[in-house]
Amino acid sequence: MTVLTARSADRRPAVVEPPPAAPRPRRHRRLGAVWPYLLVAPTVLGAAFLLVYPLVRNTVMSFQHFGLGELIRGGATWVGFANYRTVLDDPEFWTVVRRTLWWTGLNVVLIMVLGTLVALMLVRLGRRMRLAVMSGLVLTWATPVIAATTVFQWLFQSRFGVVNWALVKLGFDSYRDYSWFAHGGSTFAILVVLVVWQSVPFAALTLYGGLTTIPVELYESARIDGAGAWQSFRLVTFPMLRPLFALVTSLEVIWCFKAFTQIWVISEGGPNGATTTLPVYAFQIAQSLHKYDLGAAVSTLTVVILLAALVFNLRRMFRQEGAL
Repeated sequence: MTVLTARSADRRPAVVEPPPAAPRPRRHRRLGAVWPYLLVAPTVLGAAFLLVYPLVRNTVMSFQHFGLGELIRGGATWVGFANYRTVLDDPEFWTVVRRTLWWTGLNVVLIMVLGTLVALMLVRLGRRMRLAVMSGLVLTWATPVIAATTVFQWLFQSRFGVVNWALVKLGFDSYRDYSWFAHGGSTFAILVVLVVWQSVPFAALTLYGGLTTIPVELYESARIDGAGAWQSFRLVTFPMLRPLFALVTSLEVIWCFKAFTQIWVISEGGPNGATTTLPVYAFQIAQSLHKYDLGAAVSTLTVVILLAALVFNLRRMFRQEGAL
């Protein structure tokens, strides 16, 4: 038996080690290292052309004397900081700045509060109702800005608008043929409602996605400790989603601060400048007065103010994250 076992063991095929892989040529290694950059190069170049070049061109124009004549024949001359001094010495510019900050702050607060409430509601809804609400949010978010603005113009039309008709039916006869867009306060309020209506879906859906990542055990522990709805949000939800709240707030600040289409289509900054924000103000100076240099200076200052607000918000967020 031992002999047979030894013979069978001798008949086993020897294990053949595979030959070592040949080293890749140096040219292939270099191509493999560069290939990812080649893939993203078209996107980077396109973004640079569409975003960086206009920003640089606008900044250069703000240091030149650039009017209608220079636009036609060229040959703009350098004037240094003269355009910025002209803009900063104008009291109307500071009035527009204050209005823009008020406009942005009001919209962002309403968007974040309503978006948070809608996100919390989505978590508690049943599957079918949640799907219906989310579908409505997506459709609202996907509606083109011009189309939504036109619908709001129809809603608040003086003679045939649905809002005036509904108010008259409810007994408010003073709103019969009421012209909403002839008064600065009502026009400003309509624009706020429009921007908030367009922005809440993004905030709500983003925050809802964050809420689904919070473990249920944390809420159960808070409930056992006697925490109510507000305490659970303050002690569990907000600390867990603090970076997400900061990110959504930053994006909404950008969206509201640079809002132009809605304001221009509905009121063109009127009546009497009641809805003129910095983007509208820059456009009015550049296109209506053909002072492209002053318009470029206002646009550059708008970017600087927006960047300062975002840097302040992001620094506060990182400081809070480091303290946790």
